[in-house]
Amino acid sequence: MFTRRSVLANAAALTAAATVPAFGAEVIKIGNTFAYSGPASSYGTGGKTLAAYFKKVNAEGGIHGRQIDFISYDDAYSPPKTVEQIRRLVEQDEVDILFQTFGTANNLAIRKYCNTNKIPQLFVLSASSKFNDPHNFPWTTAWQPSYFAEGKVYGKYIRDNIDHAKIAVLYQNDDFGKDYLNGLKQGLGDKSDQVAATALYEIADPTVDSQVINLQASGANVFLIVATSKFAAQAIKKSHEIGWDAQRFLSIVAVSVGGVLTPAGLDASKGIISATYLMDPSDPQWATNPDMLAWRSFMSKWYPDGDQNDSMTSYAWAVAQTMAHVLEAAGPNAGREAIMHAATHMDHVRIPMLLPGITLSTSDTNFGPIESMRLMRFNGQSWTMFGDIINVGST
Repeated sequence: MFTRRSVLANAAALTAAATVPAFGAEVIKIGNTFAYSGPASSYGTGGKTLAAYFKKVNAEGGIHGRQIDFISYDDAYSPPKTVEQIRRLVEQDEVDILFQTFGTANNLAIRKYCNTNKIPQLFVLSASSKFNDPHNFPWTTAWQPSYFAEGKVYGKYIRDNIDHAKIAVLYQNDDFGKDYLNGLKQGLGDKSDQVAATALYEIADPTVDSQVINLQASGANVFLIVATSKFAAQAIKKSHEIGWDAQRFLSIVAVSVGGVLTPAGLDASKGIISATYLMDPSDPQWATNPDMLAWRSFMSKWYPDGDQNDSMTSYAWAVAQTMAHVLEAAGPNAGREAIMHAATHMDHVRIPMLLPGITLSTSDTNFGPIESMRLMRFNGQSWTMFGDIINVGST
């Protein structure tokens, strides 16, 4: 059972960019790290959306009458800083659970610590397949479909729809990037040798322009961009500027119209293919959908400075509701074990903003709640989905 704790004594002392102090004797302390600065700072709006959501929950009476004390620290997308901040959250702030900690390498850096100390590391903000490993890491859960599975979807599409494909891949030099590349090759099957050129980038690199130019020189007619927002925007813009007439595919982490495609140039982004499991705020087909209307109402009231063209905010709203669902399902006065059980025993749970037909399910042997996606193409203004829902499994 959680112990009784007072509110944060001095919120101003925190380095967090988004913190929701809980008011009341009975609280649930939720810890988080996000990239509010550094090379992935554009994702920081996700952490601020989470904070806004829990502020709303608190204003409405909390969960089972308990307020949420959401404490989020900046780790600048640096794994050593993540380790430092997580230890601070656990050992000084004494959080009850961790939720939506950001980044693949960052979460890998804290996974052993969380599992050794039996701290729930829930719904990490990474789709690496390494976070769906109940046997070895029973206190860590995923949320998104895995990067490997997404890469496999692109590989199958290229194999079945693009004749004489010659593929170039730009990817981040870590498990995030390597998962996509391996999935792509598996999806291509006996055509995996169509991957003709690859180029790495480091998160400390100022630009990926030279990598894009070198990849174009390979003569590839397909270009897969596996990158976070800043580098994805650069790759889209540069490939357009040099007149590279290749079918481009873009990792799901960089599909934000406001955060990536607008900086890259909407015209420059036209024709890009990606995949999704969420309604996109830029897609007019969802304009009057009740989920979309509820999200826009939430944003207008609780996060008015947030960009409603940035899909990171709609993503964060959906995953925050998943956390709220788990806390509700765990019951009054639930402790870590009960919360962990609720998170790992969801049965076709419908969360607002998920595409119709997609639900959340977990079990003792599968900690990946979402296993379905749809392909989509950018038309110069918004994403348009095509094809059927694809079950990507727990790979």
